[in-house]
Amino acid sequence: MFQNQVIWITGASSGLGKYMAFEFAKQGAKLALSARRVDKLEEVLKMVQELGAEGIVVPCDVLEEESLEKAIKEVIRHFGKVDVAIANAGFGVLGKIEELSAKDWKRQLDINVTGLALTSKYAIPYLKASQGRLALIGSVAAYIPNPKTGAYGASKAAVRSIGQTLQLELKGTGVSCTVIHPGFVDSDITRVDNEGVFHEDYKDPRPKNLMWPTDKAARVMVKAIFKRKKSFVFTGHGKFIAFMGQHLPKLGEWIIGKLGN
Repeated sequence: MFQNQVIWITGASSGLGKYMAFEFAKQGAKLALSARRVDKLEEVLKMVQELGAEGIVVPCDVLEEESLEKAIKEVIRHFGKVDVAIANAGFGVLGKIEELSAKDWKRQLDINVTGLALTSKYAIPYLKASQGRLALIGSVAAYIPNPKTGAYGASKAAVRSIGQTLQLELKGTGVSCTVIHPGFVDSDITRVDNEGVFHEDYKDPRPKNLMWPTDKAARVMVKAIFKRKKSFVFTGHGKFIAFMGQHLPKLGEWIIGKLGN
């Protein structure tokens, strides 16, 4: 589906970004891999190359606008174009709203909202040239509140709104914008603390029986991007949560309340 197309992924050093890179590589795409952890990106690149695909490491920190601008220019310098840009970099702040500091809120929104919006900003001119695809990684947390994830949920609700706005602004340009809302997926997001520091030994508190393997999630995400879907919610419980949030919010809040007790 993506033979010889150039794919730029932020947050490509682990989790969904990493496995999307593998899925695109299997389809013959060329990968531009961005994140802060260069050593981890090099490991992903090695796997991409072992899958027979071409790729480059483009270090980038979405907290810095200049870094994003420099990254996309490096992608264009190397490959001459970009066909798909995936704003995947993100993390989750945990804690009750009454416990969170201004620093917590700033980091949450700077990475998940501003970083995502600026990734889109700098990719869009080149995507217009290729009539390409933009993908924003959200979460089912955008649809229903959950105790101790208020900051994260707010950031993902903003992602949903940004995606809907971009779909209007990009109309007629040939560029599609797909907003993807995963349910529980095996990833490193719960191993990153509120300071953005990764902890290998952190235990994932999410129910394992509801968790999708990362490679399975990557496959359906890549397919949704190919089909230029406007919104894509996945995992069975993720679809259920999104439905409840949109159509039966009071019942959804009651269920979440029961689960939290």
